Amino acid sequence: MHKPLSASLAMLAACAAVAAAGPAQAADAYPDHRVTLIVPFVPGGGTDSGARVLATKLSEKWHQSVVVENRGGAGGILGADAVARAKPDGYTLLMGNVGTQSINPYLYGKLPYDPAKAFVPISMVADLPLILVTSPKFKATDLKQIIALGKAEPNAYSYASSGIGNSTHLAMEVFESASGARFRHIPYKGGGQANADVMSGEVPMQFTSIFGAVGMITSGKFRPIAVAGPERSLALPDVPTMKEAGLENADFASWIGVLAPAGTPAPIVEKIAADIREVMSTKEVKDLLEAQGAVPHTSTPKAFADHIAADNRRLSALIRKLGIHADSAQ
Repeated sequence: MHKPLSASLAMLAACAAVAAAGPAQAADAYPDHRVTLIVPFVPGGGTDSGARVLATKLSEKWHQSVVVENRGGAGGILGADAVARAKPDGYTLLMGNVGTQSINPYLYGKLPYDPAKAFVPISMVADLPLILVTSPKFKATDLKQIIALGKAEPNAYSYASSGIGNSTHLAMEVFESASGARFRHIPYKGGGQANADVMSGEVPMQFTSIFGAVGMITSGKFRPIAVAGPERSLALPDVPTMKEAGLENADFASWIGVLAPAGTPAPIVEKIAADIREVMSTKEVKDLLEAQGAVPHTSTPKAFADHIAADNRRLSALIRKLGIHADSAQ
């Protein structure tokens, strides 16, 4: 005998309610064990430094360990791929940056994942202003002198970057385009060794994130030249912007943010985003980041996705214009 239609509808509604409650209940309980935050670069750069600040604060809030795991290699691809393949439950997250999300898709001919489909954006964490620094041993001590050398002897002086197509590389490409100077590119597999060789004088200069490098600047291991942004850094108030130093159209922005594997339940994504906003908005964290040269900048998942999409449009055009490829030897 068939059940009355009203009873069937009621049963369907109850099942739908149970199904809908599942992800919400999972979010309420999240996290109930260790969370891994993968940094797709070697230790020592701005992405790694930001991840460690965030992990510490989320561990305190969640009363669960948030462990930073560095999986460097291939410009961030290896670590990003590990997250893309992870179970979409919120327990494996990616500390991505402008490179992993908005540069690599246009720099490499083929990736093992589609960045637009493999991840769900959760929240921005901070903007990372870049700065041009030199070895204290380098004979050029200001922006005008560096430009003059790069024009008088094209490619005679080298610069380091964290890798071909990395934001530190693109920042120098923009600088060269704006100034007319030319320098020889020496790409490294991460910021740590690049920093070491510039400090030693092995390589004269580089663009680097102020965050993570401010200690080396204030201790005199780097000579700061100019900030590649519209405003001076609160951490280095005496260092001029490129425009103030006499060069227009040489700005380049970087950022870091948290993403999860595609398919992570929306309630968990929203919870993580809200908790990131909460811990990053405290005066303690804001003061800590600003003192090191970062600019705290959290967001909703939707706003973060829009930001990534805008950067994709801007940087894809720049990479095509410059003709940069991951296998180039520039």
